[in-house]
Amino acid sequence: MPVRAACLGYPRIGIGRELKKALESRWAGKTSAADLQAAAAGLRRRHWSSMKAAGIDHIPGNDFSLYDHMLDMAVAVDAVPARYRSVPDPLSRYFAMARGLQDPATGIDVAALDMTKWFDTNYHYIVPELEAGRPFTLNASKILAELEEARSIGVEIRPVVPGPVTFLMLSKFEPGASENRVPLDSLDALLPVYEKLLGLLAARGVAWIQVDEPCLVLDLDGPAADAYRRALGRLAACKPRPRVLIATYFGSVEHNLPLFAESGCDGVHVDLARAPGQLDGVLRGLPSRTLLSLGVVDGRNVWRTDLDAAHSLIRRALRSHGEDLLLVAPSCSLLHAPIDLASEGGLDPELRSWLAFSAQKIAEVRALADAAQSDAPAGPLFEEARAALSGRRASPRTHDAKVRARTAAVDEAMRRRAEPFERRIAKQKARFGLPLLPTTTIGSFPQTGDIREVRSKRRKGLLSNEEYENFLRGEIRRCVERQESLGLDVLVHGEFERNDMVEYFGEQLEGFAFTENGWVQSYGSRCVKPPVLFGDVSRPRPMTVEWARFAQSLSRRPVKGILTGPVTLLQWSFVRNDQPRSETCLQLALALRDEVADLEAAGISMIQMDEPAIREGLPLRRGDRPEYLRWAVDAFRLATGGVRDETQVHTHMCYSEFGDILDAIVEMDADVLSIESSRSGMRLLSDFRRCRYPNDVGPGIYDIHSPRVPTREEMAALLVLAAGVLPPGRLWVNPDCGLKTRAWPEVEAALANMVDAARQTRPRFGSG
Repeated sequence: MPVRAACLGYPRIGIGRELKKALESRWAGKTSAADLQAAAAGLRRRHWSSMKAAGIDHIPGNDFSLYDHMLDMAVAVDAVPARYRSVPDPLSRYFAMARGLQDPATGIDVAALDMTKWFDTNYHYIVPELEAGRPFTLNASKILAELEEARSIGVEIRPVVPGPVTFLMLSKFEPGASENRVPLDSLDALLPVYEKLLGLLAARGVAWIQVDEPCLVLDLDGPAADAYRRALGRLAACKPRPRVLIATYFGSVEHNLPLFAESGCDGVHVDLARAPGQLDGVLRGLPSRTLLSLGVVDGRNVWRTDLDAAHSLIRRALRSHGEDLLLVAPSCSLLHAPIDLASEGGLDPELRSWLAFSAQKIAEVRALADAAQSDAPAGPLFEEARAALSGRRASPRTHDAKVRARTAAVDEAMRRRAEPFERRIAKQKARFGLPLLPTTTIGSFPQTGDIREVRSKRRKGLLSNEEYENFLRGEIRRCVERQESLGLDVLVHGEFERNDMVEYFGEQLEGFAFTENGWVQSYGSRCVKPPVLFGDVSRPRPMTVEWARFAQSLSRRPVKGILTGPVTLLQWSFVRNDQPRSETCLQLALALRDEVADLEAAGISMIQMDEPAIREGLPLRRGDRPEYLRWAVDAFRLATGGVRDETQVHTHMCYSEFGDILDAIVEMDADVLSIESSRSGMRLLSDFRRCRYPNDVGPGIYDIHSPRVPTREEMAALLVLAAGVLPPGRLWVNPDCGLKTRAWPEVEAALANMVDAARQTRPRFGSG
């Protein structure tokens, strides 16, 4: 019997971003709920059929979502907070939890649930919110409907659900719940819902269910380890049930393998792209007759797999594990990879030969499964991979001697500001003369349809550079005027020239390449197109200076120059895997250091270097974190360390749990830190109190990922809350992220309320 091939999950958005377009059309009221569901069903059928045609034996189901899989599971177990239950329509209620809802007709006004990063990826999940004492009940309608939908086209799927322990570990209790309660306390109440689901699937003849437990790769404390013993044991003991595959990914499970081994579950998936060294330990600790799913194809990057190296891992497993007990699979869900390289007509042939998107990764999985029993694998895909990998190693495009000489010359003095913060901030306050609680925004303003249309015309050659730049100057002028009329104290130019905060910079740096359709989902309908970082990085010319200089010429108020930081450029690109990430980050930092120097020389007095991804890049195991934080902090300090004391350095971070790295954020030594905190109800403030954060802070008081307009009173209350933790003289007032995805009417209304909230709050704290 040949080794079987599996997939843990497939991209949801569609090759043409059909899901994004269907969602946004529905939200705008242009199409019906039935239209949205029909578009979603079409995508599911297409993806299932393509996997079946490619020879995948275990095809995932229930991995598709209209917004987020954790939100789907919250609905499936009825973890719907009371404030949303007044929304009568289930689909509208679902989107209210994801995006918030402000409906004057019904009087319903609810904010969205919290949102944060999915482990160390740039995917954002909705954080389930539990209510103390509320029972869980099963709503399996989505799971069962997709099962029947797949069978109607001749496809048998393996349903995928977040596991009970991971679901709870990534959840939180409602605001105001006892601080002594933790979500894992709800495990015994939740497990019967999973047992009932297993029974329903067994009754419908489902052979396997995939229970995702990525938290099994973490460092688990005693209660978490005990939760896994109870949960996995209960799932295994449930009768009747499908066979249960526990899927782990993003790291090694070897240190927690006994928790699985003693459970009696039927199979385990391990990520051998991230942690190939775990294989021998897993093989030793795995009970006999346990299915082992080998994640040998990297599901998170775009590089072609070294098929010979992957084949070697499979052969090692085969020697100690029967072929009928092996699956070959990607390392994790392909949610994090683009869909199909065949749609990329603009890539040059050499670079294209180095890449593999989801469709190509599925083909690699099938080829590896077919070759598993061969000592000397052959065939077109193996030959192509060998030639591409050899060519990539030898290509002069990946190495620049000047860049490497410059990184070798970096010394510690280059990573330090001349004076400590206390002296710098005194000079900066004298220079700017800002009021108490100064107001600003993060950087971007709405990217309207007109802006996207003009950008498209320029890309197609229908608009000259001069016409395009004149258009952008007009947008910047209007943006500056609007900000002044709103009363903002520190302005931005709006970033209308930027299609994306990473791609824009990558287009102007050596070492990057770009795709036409390499989209991946960030959250909901938000898609990003990460550039491919394949070679050594340098900056041929200034990237932002002329736009910043023009904007500053329009106002006497300070206009921030906005840059994306080195760690975020690294994390939000598909990064080369042929050298340490720390080395690539150092190259990015030097390129940005040059840009910072040019901005300062052009008279830009405030420079914001955004690092929203710095927490995202934190290794999942505690022992690996100090090294990462050292080089990540060093990269930021190198990029910003060369400016004068009077030049104010800002940074921005959002949508991650920052409490456990606040000490490293202090070490970054930015003059002003703006950070997301509105969606979590300022929960981050307790961490600021703990570490006594020494520099200025703008705790975002306006959730921009929701179309809802917060009131002046809401934002004023958040400011008062913040001033109870941090001195008012060190607080700034700002939204929690950029405004590019919002529309001008809601932006102007929300910012007007924000400015009013600052003005209303200032008298409470005197003059400064």
